[in-house]
Amino acid sequence: MNKQELISQVASTASITKADAARAVDSVFDTITSQLSSGSEVRLTGFGTFCTSQRKATTGRNPRTGATIQIPASTQPKFRAGKALRDAVN
Repeated sequence: MNKQELISQVASTASITKADAARAVDSVFDTITSQLSSGSEVRLTGFGTFCTSQRKATTGRNPRTGATIQIPASTQPKFRAGKALRDAVN
């Protein structure tokens, strides 16, 4: 399912227009992104938790040339599925 299919599904399930559903979906994504950017986590009970983790700087190799390169430290977004979601999938 892509974003447009998600918007269509939300519109039909909630009996709203696709434009309203698109604004709602975009608003949810923007809110999650802004909270993760500020260092907070987003916990949706029964669904899961969006959080961030720190990745240390490491030394790697360029596979084409074999040269050693420095990979900088970064912050990675993560998602941990909640029990209800895991049970629904399994």
